[in-house]
Amino acid sequence: MSTQNPHIFSIPPGTPFLPSFVDALLQGKIIKGFPADPSDPLALAKATIYVPTRRAARSLRSLLVEKSHARSAILPSIRALGDVDEDAVFFDADAREFLQLNPPINKAERLLLLTRLIKPWRESLPEHVRALFGVEDVSVPTTTADAIWLARDLATLMDQVETESADWAELQLIAPDELADWWRVTLSFLEIVTTLWPEVLKERGVTNPAAYRNRLIEIETDRLKRSPPDGPVIAAGTTGSIPATAELIATIAKLPQGALVLPGLDRDLDDAAWHILGRPEQNPSTFGHPQYGFYQLLTSMSTNRDAVEHLPDHSPEKRTLERIAAEALRPAESTEHWRDLLQQPDMTIEHRLAATRQIDLIEAANEREEALSVACALREAISDPNKTAALVTADRNLARRVAAELARFGIEADDSGGRFLRDAEPVTLMRLVIETVFNPGDPVALLALLKHPLTKLGKPRIERRLAAEALELIAFRGGTGRASIAELPDFFEGKLTEGLNANRKPLWIDLTVEEQITNARALCEELSQAVKPLADFTKSAGQHTEMAAIVRASVEVLETLARDEQGNVGALYSGEAGEQFASLLRNLIGTQAELEFETIEWPAVFEALISGETVKPRPGGNPRLFIWGALEARLQTIDTVIIGGLNEGSWPSKTRNDPFMSRPMKAQIALEPPERRTGLAAHDFQMALGMDHVVLSRADRTDNAPTVPSRWLQRLQTVLGNEVTDHMRQRGARFLHWAREIDRSADVPFVKRPEPKPPVEARPDRFSVTDIETLRRDPYAIYARKILKLNPLDPLIRDPGPAERGTLFHDIIGHFTQSGFDVMAEEAHQNLIEIGRQLFADADLPIEIEAVWWPRFEALVPEFLNWERDRNYNVKTRHAEIASKKREIGSLGITLSGRADRVDVMQDGTTEIIDFKTGSTPSPKQAHILLSPQLALEAALQARGAFEEVGEIPASDLLYVRLKANGAVVPESILKISRPEPSQKTAPEIGEEAWRRLEELLSEYKSQSKGYLSRALPFRETDLTGDYDHLARVLEWSAGGADGGADGGEGSSE
Repeated sequence: MSTQNPHIFSIPPGTPFLPSFVDALLQGKIIKGFPADPSDPLALAKATIYVPTRRAARSLRSLLVEKSHARSAILPSIRALGDVDEDAVFFDADAREFLQLNPPINKAERLLLLTRLIKPWRESLPEHVRALFGVEDVSVPTTTADAIWLARDLATLMDQVETESADWAELQLIAPDELADWWRVTLSFLEIVTTLWPEVLKERGVTNPAAYRNRLIEIETDRLKRSPPDGPVIAAGTTGSIPATAELIATIAKLPQGALVLPGLDRDLDDAAWHILGRPEQNPSTFGHPQYGFYQLLTSMSTNRDAVEHLPDHSPEKRTLERIAAEALRPAESTEHWRDLLQQPDMTIEHRLAATRQIDLIEAANEREEALSVACALREAISDPNKTAALVTADRNLARRVAAELARFGIEADDSGGRFLRDAEPVTLMRLVIETVFNPGDPVALLALLKHPLTKLGKPRIERRLAAEALELIAFRGGTGRASIAELPDFFEGKLTEGLNANRKPLWIDLTVEEQITNARALCEELSQAVKPLADFTKSAGQHTEMAAIVRASVEVLETLARDEQGNVGALYSGEAGEQFASLLRNLIGTQAELEFETIEWPAVFEALISGETVKPRPGGNPRLFIWGALEARLQTIDTVIIGGLNEGSWPSKTRNDPFMSRPMKAQIALEPPERRTGLAAHDFQMALGMDHVVLSRADRTDNAPTVPSRWLQRLQTVLGNEVTDHMRQRGARFLHWAREIDRSADVPFVKRPEPKPPVEARPDRFSVTDIETLRRDPYAIYARKILKLNPLDPLIRDPGPAERGTLFHDIIGHFTQSGFDVMAEEAHQNLIEIGRQLFADADLPIEIEAVWWPRFEALVPEFLNWERDRNYNVKTRHAEIASKKREIGSLGITLSGRADRVDVMQDGTTEIIDFKTGSTPSPKQAHILLSPQLALEAALQARGAFEEVGEIPASDLLYVRLKANGAVVPESILKISRPEPSQKTAPEIGEEAWRRLEELLSEYKSQSKGYLSRALPFRETDLTGDYDHLARVLEWSAGGADGGADGGEGSSE
């Protein structure tokens, strides 16, 4: 090959790269005398052009067609360097070498094989290495999922080492003396890739993807050196950041008809600053300079920067902006030159304003405002039908937000970053299947599976949905329990029977018909049968399975669920997400890795396998609007470019240290530090800054935390000065204004607190004692429930909680009392324990809950019996869980009834009314002042003979008996309080006062003018969990400061 000086060109920032390259090529400026006759259809056919990406290759083909002088032409061979491992036509010759290459290993196969090697690592450690942990457990990895995550990081490290042509053998030389012991642990782990992994590759006849790609490029490089082609060979737009690629483009540049066209080589940086880039060991931040890669490339080619020809030149304003950008990004060691820059005659304020008149700056308050402002800017940009626009950002959240905001304008934007595979419909269905089978008990997951758009079970969607709704109402709403999808039929029948036999009519009885119940029963059977192939894996604790087997079972379940009326499962694998998911499943089933793990690990293993997988969208959005990452935006020409998310941590992104090697270790084996990526991103920023119209955007706060502007934006603002920056900010302010105004509506008064006044004859004439507190505190709830007949949907079933514990303890004590056992007898303790055992068994509590509740009950038993024995001498008879008859209140035609936990007839001919409580509310004070009038009204009913089993006997005491968590039994009389002012009343007095107040209250509701006010006297102002608060629009009127009522009221002091 010729050793002539390389032919190197550069197209400056601000000049459309590919259009300028095509113009220069067709004008013969790249290769002298080529093309000889631009109108000849075959003129370009002999040329070969290398570009960085497939996107750039497509754009180049379009431009050549557009700008060709021939009406039809055969285009040159255009090859994408970034995808050589996927391009079977990359080679013109040396097919034998190509065919002799071992193929690249499948991505999923490699991950699983590495996982197999990582899992047993800690068990295979030599004793001298295990000794380094001392008494600590060698806890990495602890599960198969952990091993998969670690395998993914290890694969990334392997790719980096091979991409940068580093040498694993250097690992033995880089352990610092002070870290030698611990380094041996890491070194032992890395033997997986230095010793074991090469043997695995050799055995299977495959190679690593990065090594395969490098070898392809090396073969092409060798071919060009040995046999330079007859036609032109040009590398355009590549920066040579990969060593193999750098060698290839260096070879191309030295060919007789070869040329290298660089994107945006800096021609303004002074020599002293330029040569700083050659000394990164003195300052690691040098790796983050946008021109660092070019310096290394030109140095490796023994070429001076002055030998590069710049094509073409552009307007004075663009030239000034190019210089400003170069200055803003100059090495930190030479920023003292900024003072001199502004003194130059062609860098006056007028020149800087002219150079930046196409740049706008958006500084939003938060990420939502930034996204909407950017969407408005994009919408304006494409209002001209001949213009194009793109958002370029490394912030994936911003990209998704902008795509969503564009939808309000009817614009569908293709987001090149794609979306996570784990969020695609087929994958969410698979995740729900695995979750419900292996972690039963979550009603939300089970209902999500039932109502998933892809769950069809061979039925029409509406039929399946109605059956699912009936199943939800009957089995998953109200009460407690844990539903297992595998045992769903039994669970459904149990809940159905429970509802039919309940004292209170369940809501579903009025909302379902027999046909729906039948369909729900059939749905349970179909679901349990559908998941059986996967549920069988859960039957044996500690059972191990092989990856392919459990994936096959999961796919079988998935396809059974997704099969439509015609028996098709096409919807499951349609679209780009479905196709990618199908490919992943095929790879997992077809793997030869033979990875085994405990079946119980499958949910975590599956999550680890799909993590990080993204689905790239197919073109189909607006053809003039794009959302790109920095890589996709390279070499693209756009009329308006928005550089979004310009905050530290986003652009540039945070540098991430390698989990296996420190920075000095990576430097020893010639691996570049994380800052190198910052340098590539800085070059992308520098190139984008020169577009015809640029909008820079950032948010002052992200994720509710303050942000720091990107270092590049800060440097640019420093060089430009405050006045120029203010002009940019003023131009960007119009987008912020649009974003703030787009959702603004005319001011309307806040809705008033509702106080409906239904006809008197429609008002309720029956109350229970528990209704009365609600009537006082939130009359609107009584209106909604008793007049509108609106019953709240029961909450989803859940594990038993404090309320259920209280009910269980009440039932045990009530059963004990009703059984008539002698509390003074020695066997009373055993009797109470036996009743507890029986009712605990009937409750069928989860093991972990019973393990907590039973010791509490055992501690309660002796304390309860001691309390009973202390007062036994004064008790004549005990009546538990006693219901009262209705009693009319005055002459209002309204009745009251109630139910008491206990009514004890005392030896002195009076009664004590007892309410057992396992919680702390209501307090004796609230009961004394009649905020919680239940006990007082029970006393009034007792005085009127409503408790017929007891008779018309006056009460002498009203008690809350607290059953504490530690077993203590604490009686609290409501007849006497000491705060805020001492007060003492007799039981008949407090009962009659409660009755009188109730009569007065209900008399008011007999008037048409009395309405049912929302939250008249709420227990807590901030508690907005009432069943009807949403219906009363509490959040709306309370935000408006509605008058009336006293939030907290009498109860606020508690």
